[in-house]
Amino acid sequence: MSALADPSLLAKYDVAGPRYTSYPTVPYWERTPSEAQWLERVRAALDAGGAGGAALYVHIPFCRTLCTFCGCNTRITRSHGFVAPYAQALLAELDLYRSRLGLAQLEFGELHFGGGTPTFLTAAELETLLEGLLRRARPRPGAIASIEADPRVTTAEQLQVLARYGFSRISLGVQDFDPRVQEIVNRVQSEQQVREITQGARACGFDSVNYDLIYGLPLQTRASIEMTMDAVCRLRPDRIALYGYAHVPWIKPGQRRFTESDLPQGEDRRALYERARERLERAGYREIGLDHFALESDPLWQALRAGTLHRNFMGYTSAFTRPLIGLGVSSIGDAGDAFVQNDKDLQRYEERVGQGELPIQRGHLLDTEDQVLRGHILRLMTRLATRWEQPAERTAYVQTAVQRLAEPAADGLVQIETDGCRVTDRGRAFLRNICMAFDARLARHRPDKELFSRVV
Repeated sequence: MSALADPSLLAKYDVAGPRYTSYPTVPYWERTPSEAQWLERVRAALDAGGAGGAALYVHIPFCRTLCTFCGCNTRITRSHGFVAPYAQALLAELDLYRSRLGLAQLEFGELHFGGGTPTFLTAAELETLLEGLLRRARPRPGAIASIEADPRVTTAEQLQVLARYGFSRISLGVQDFDPRVQEIVNRVQSEQQVREITQGARACGFDSVNYDLIYGLPLQTRASIEMTMDAVCRLRPDRIALYGYAHVPWIKPGQRRFTESDLPQGEDRRALYERARERLERAGYREIGLDHFALESDPLWQALRAGTLHRNFMGYTSAFTRPLIGLGVSSIGDAGDAFVQNDKDLQRYEERVGQGELPIQRGHLLDTEDQVLRGHILRLMTRLATRWEQPAERTAYVQTAVQRLAEPAADGLVQIETDGCRVTDRGRAFLRNICMAFDARLARHRPDKELFSRVV
């Protein structure tokens, strides 16, 4: 029986909960590392990483218009006067890492430009930034470079620049093809626009094209999601991220353009995902982890089959790369046993970098329990199973987690074994709920206000 076929399960488990791109989740971070502590852990992760190199995330916050569904850190503007000072700050921040780590060049195995809208930058602005970045950071053999793009503002010239600098993966923000839905979320783009950028990227040598889609948007219906998926299947991207819309108007006021009455709820919301999943699977896509799909020819599916799939703040990735160094306003870094996030205010970010300090606003030093539980949650998110037979995989809380899994097990969502557990096919829709059983910080300190979106 699918999750959709049992409305009582949806009612029971559709609670607010984290997406688990990290553990502990950001609201439960404490013990922010000093700059020295952070650099010490980054250096140790680089030394332990062997041939992998670092992962670099570069945040470009600028967008021409506000998409009202968006929960990202953005600066809405049409002026390019912000670009040069910001690009200079990005390179200066990278210089701070190089000098304080004692590296002439930082070597990376993964580079990702996210936003905002990285293709807000013109082709010339992109080239200037990339030229400066690649003088300071060198790709390891087999390194992967990827970028997020808005089909409405992406040009052939930008794609050519990106291809010259080694980018081979692109993620297009599509969200939905229904004109009514596009209008209410202020993201109007045609299938032809998306087709042109998809074909243009492939012509330039990009070997993986991803579409970001969202279910649960205002005015979406089962018929409209099928129409959107028909268009997606015609365009045939290599992979798809099908995210559940996170309605958090208390954090993102732009979402107040519509109300809860415009949103599909409960069974109707989950039905959108199930309809989309069924259509994509008929077209040859395979479900990966949480809310992701890929063709069998894509490295993401191959990594899942090989047991090497990884998940970090950038989502699912086909390779484990650590440390993750975040550059730019609000960017997050991950050294394995420490997290940091940069200042979220653009002006303060630039000022602090200009003063020669890493612009760390907050972070978290992971204790032993954090690291053990993080491992279990990561394995559930990437392999749908985890084990704790080894002493290093156990803490006192693991037994509590097993007890918390008793009810999901009784409902057929997870199988509990002697020293491990496995998510069932029926339980995939409730993967975040199962991960929550291992979230000691959430269990001990339930929030007194809404922090997370709905799980299902």
